[in-house]
Amino acid sequence: MNLAVTAVGRDRPGIVAGVTGALLDFEGNVDDSQMSILHGQFAVMLIVSVPDDADLDAISNRLEEVGAGLGLAGVTVSPVADLDRGAGPTHVLTVYGADRPGIVHDVAAMLAGFGVNITDLRTRRTGGPEAPVYTMMVEVSVPSPDPGLAGAMQGFAQEKNVEAHLAELETEVL
Repeated sequence: MNLAVTAVGRDRPGIVAGVTGALLDFEGNVDDSQMSILHGQFAVMLIVSVPDDADLDAISNRLEEVGAGLGLAGVTVSPVADLDRGAGPTHVLTVYGADRPGIVHDVAAMLAGFGVNITDLRTRRTGGPEAPVYTMMVEVSVPSPDPGLAGAMQGFAQEKNVEAHLAELETEVL
């Protein structure tokens, strides 16, 4: 059986050890994971395989106990019926510009309009309060080369007054 496990809360040492230790108690194997800390807030998402006869309620209860002991805001466990990995990233998009509300939405909506799937998204606001700069790095899966995408990206960058660059990924690092 495969499970999706998420945990969020204030960062502190021992969260990954506590969560994975509880999963190990049920013979859980972490197959895939992603973790991040943003402004002191921790988030992790794990895909875990457990024996088919594992007790989902017992796993959930144990993870809730561990989460409470670590001061986490929440831990969720959901069965995953199909481990469809989907298409991996084919391109990386970088966007730089003056910070303003709506940048992430604007980029995501433009990409969705071309059927492009976002596989990873990272943003950061830098610069001083008088001139904040927004940096965005997006790994995407482009279903098929579309010559209209490059033109749309250029038009988008001009309209939104940002720099945008879409580059094809040559190899997968991890």
